[in-house]
Amino acid sequence: MRKICVLGSTGSIGVSTLDVIQRNPERFQVVSIAANSNVDVMFEQCLTFKPQKVVMVSQPHAEELQARLSDQNISIDVLSGEQALCDVASDEEIDTVMAAIVGAAGLMPTYAAIKANKRVLLANKEALVTSGQIFIDALKASNATLLPIDSEHNAIFQCLPWAEQEKVGDCQLKSQGVNKILLTGSGGPFRTYPLDMFSDITPEQACKHPNWDMGKKISVDSATMMNKGLEFIEAKWLFNVEADDIQVVLHPQSTIHSMVQYKDGSVLAQMGNPDMRTPIAHALAYPERVDAGVDNLDFFTTASFDFQAPDFDRYPNLKLAIDACKSGQAACTALNAANEIAVEAFLNNEIKFTDIFKINETSVKKFVLEQVTSIDEVVDLDSRVRQFAITILKAMQ
Repeated sequence: MRKICVLGSTGSIGVSTLDVIQRNPERFQVVSIAANSNVDVMFEQCLTFKPQKVVMVSQPHAEELQARLSDQNISIDVLSGEQALCDVASDEEIDTVMAAIVGAAGLMPTYAAIKANKRVLLANKEALVTSGQIFIDALKASNATLLPIDSEHNAIFQCLPWAEQEKVGDCQLKSQGVNKILLTGSGGPFRTYPLDMFSDITPEQACKHPNWDMGKKISVDSATMMNKGLEFIEAKWLFNVEADDIQVVLHPQSTIHSMVQYKDGSVLAQMGNPDMRTPIAHALAYPERVDAGVDNLDFFTTASFDFQAPDFDRYPNLKLAIDACKSGQAACTALNAANEIAVEAFLNNEIKFTDIFKINETSVKKFVLEQVTSIDEVVDLDSRVRQFAITILKAMQ
């Protein structure tokens, strides 16, 4: 039985992870769960899964949760603060960590899990985007196992030869006949939306993804296709390839989750209904398969498959991310930090949809030549970029 820590348990990935675990109680045990401040959902999860430890990053919310648990005579160790995330992720009581905290906040606990030799299910793409080589070097120096959770990266993983699945972070795809990774994306809700109306897009419109049920931040990233840009950078590090070895393909139906092209002309694709429980279940049970609660794909009712090249006039954030991937670590770190500030501002109706790109581009240009060689330098650069992005934001208001 695998003993699990779920970081980001109240978010969409965390909730889906716990759903899969609940369907397979003989295979998985929830030892610890962690979130930022959603006391209501966390309280219900405590009642259902009875973890040994719970982390609420926000201390006031941790105190509220502790009080509600005490009222029910439930004894659970409730911790608070960012360091507590690292502590539960490296706890000797667990062997598997679902790293599902959104954004750069997930970097340090994911890094701690790697250094503690855990089996890490990586849903936090920002860990690799912000620290790339540093993260991979830590992985190589440990006895940790890294398994991708993003539907696209999990699809690529499943389409690779068995030997390469065992070497995430240090794959040698060319020697195995792989020509190219084909990273699919739906194009989001504005794939056919008039370009001259982009500045009037509202947060409510941006959060209505046509196929996937995701949190607000990821939904906006999907609308700008920054999400695909971050996945592009993540794919480079997960599968040890160069930017020119990855191609983004728009696939509006989201049925093919990604593909791998081989030099003999073969293309292997992983397919299924758009439900994150599929890649979650795959990684939880790997190399076995378990029930994920996902309906089987019905080929007789499935819409036809469409494929398109991305239009960078429509998706400038995607082009910016690809260029950052080629430019180096500082550009990627800056891109992610600025984007988190910009997306939050957009969701708060402080800037226009098109301003997200302006903040991101200006920030990357400012910091692209910085040198980043350690995790401390990543954290420092991330902080400085956020401060810079906030100054741009204030100037726009």
